[in-house]
Amino acid sequence: MPPKDDTAPRLPPLLMLRAFEATGRTGSMRKAADDLGVSHTVVSRHVRNLEGWMGRKLVTAGPRGIILTDEGQILLASVSKAFRQIANTVSELRPARVGAMLRIWCIPGLATRWLTPRLAAIEDILRGTDVVLRATHALPDFATDEADFAIGFGDFDTLAGTDQPLLRPRMFPMASPQWLDTHGTIQSLADLPHSPLIHEESHRQWADWFEAAGVGTGHRLNGPRLWDASLGLDAARAGQGIALGSRILAEDDLASGRLVELFDTDVHLGGYYAITSPQQRGSAAVERLIAWLGAELELTEEVR
Repeated sequence: MPPKDDTAPRLPPLLMLRAFEATGRTGSMRKAADDLGVSHTVVSRHVRNLEGWMGRKLVTAGPRGIILTDEGQILLASVSKAFRQIANTVSELRPARVGAMLRIWCIPGLATRWLTPRLAAIEDILRGTDVVLRATHALPDFATDEADFAIGFGDFDTLAGTDQPLLRPRMFPMASPQWLDTHGTIQSLADLPHSPLIHEESHRQWADWFEAAGVGTGHRLNGPRLWDASLGLDAARAGQGIALGSRILAEDDLASGRLVELFDTDVHLGGYYAITSPQQRGSAAVERLIAWLGAELELTEEVR
């Protein structure tokens, strides 16, 4: 063992540096928390502790997020370079994984209706990597190694700097031919808020859709809440009312005629995005998967 070098400069704890680097890179403590898979409070505490350890102010709050001080910019440049060098060295020295596995978490509707029928294609993209797929609304805690990759749905404006946007699908109302035969064709968009609507976990999605489509509701929306987009489409197919969905989730039902699109609208509410664990970020397999997901989602969306 080499002798201890008491003259070597002291380093601050790595957890502090990781939190500071993520904050400086993303420009937001909240986005840094998403990136690291920890809470916003933890990131804030680490950055404050680093400032205390160094005896210098490193970040200030600005109108659009975190602003680095001059000292903070100097430290970020050094820390970022060091982390990249460590990551590159580890990648070169780490032996090839035998029987590799990629654990994917995905929101339930997309997992069951779109991703599962394409598992063979995904396995081909990953080239020998075993796929473990979990359908869940939750996002994984990468800090505790819950998963390697996740697909979520949300507002692209709130994504962390390392999150990868995939597609903002067109959302539109749909119903079964049997329901239309029984209740008649809805004559105009203005009549839609008064029709039997099928909701997910709340009335918010339909309300946002009406607002984006320029349709006034004038009253509280009613109808069953089924929590999950896939359940809503199943209920619409069973003649229980009108669901709000996308071609991504309803491609088979629309192609077979089990569901019919109502009206010709162009409304987009949020989109699908990919999140990769820090350990898998930048790997060739994950980069291939992200590129394939984006292209395949766009191809499904374009089929009209």
